[in-house]
Amino acid sequence: MEIRKGITAEKGGTPTAEQLDAINALAKTELNAQEVYVFSLRLCDDRVDRDGERFDTAALPALAALFVGKTGIRDHNWTSDAQVARIFRTEVVRDEDCSYIKAWAYVRRGDKTKDFIEDIEAGIKKEISVGCAMGKCVCSICGSEYGSCGHRKGEVYDGQTCHGILKDPVDAYEFSFVAVPAQREAGVIKALGGRSPDLKELADRFGAQQQYRELFCQAELGKAYRKELEDRVVRLALLLGLGLEEPVLRSMGEKISVQELSALEKALQARIPRHFAPESQLMTARNRHEEMESGYLI
Repeated sequence: MEIRKGITAEKGGTPTAEQLDAINALAKTELNAQEVYVFSLRLCDDRVDRDGERFDTAALPALAALFVGKTGIRDHNWTSDAQVARIFRTEVVRDEDCSYIKAWAYVRRGDKTKDFIEDIEAGIKKEISVGCAMGKCVCSICGSEYGSCGHRKGEVYDGQTCHGILKDPVDAYEFSFVAVPAQREAGVIKALGGRSPDLKELADRFGAQQQYRELFCQAELGKAYRKELEDRVVRLALLLGLGLEEPVLRSMGEKISVQELSALEKALQARIPRHFAPESQLMTARNRHEEMESGYLI
């Protein structure tokens, strides 16, 4: 799932010798201390955010390593012209109330970046969001993959508030300078495996959880109806002796639509009277020859 969370830029300056070595490990041309400007960032932490999610504490070191070498851009605009900085070092820091990833990034000094650096120093370029991919989100209440259980973020179960725990870092994309703090306004953009967000993720992002739950309940009723319809079709097919085993019939039923299942059920129902036609006792007796004892005739 693709994640975008808010971070904060801290005041920076000229790199130390150790920092310059780390920067030059990423640069194709060796740079000197006067050519670059460095600043630090506070990235993802393990506190529950406004979307009812948090990064798994155990996942932070692996995620921190993925951010090394990643670029800084403007407004999540993935073009070369929008690139302004690059992360050269990260570490996980334990604070009083959380653990978080701290990163250091560098900017090449020059006419194009002069205003940008001055804006960081003045505290104008301060709000940032990051993009990364996490393998899964699990429920804090039961530990199962979120969305597969009945627990919902923000609801309380036995005194515990449910939230999603983001696990298994897959990749880190970039960090971006934005006009509005990403943590509170830009929010989170998620998609498993980097795909487009699904309905549940869109509902969380745009505050449509109630509508999603209603649709989810309707979908569950639809699944139950389909299962009952499939069972009826299988029973009818076995009763009529079509020569197909139950696993084959069920496999066929899973591949067709509800409308097709309904039509198939009606067709099979229509064959029942012909297959099991009742016989009239009177008609049978009419065609049977009876032997009668002559001694009983009057």
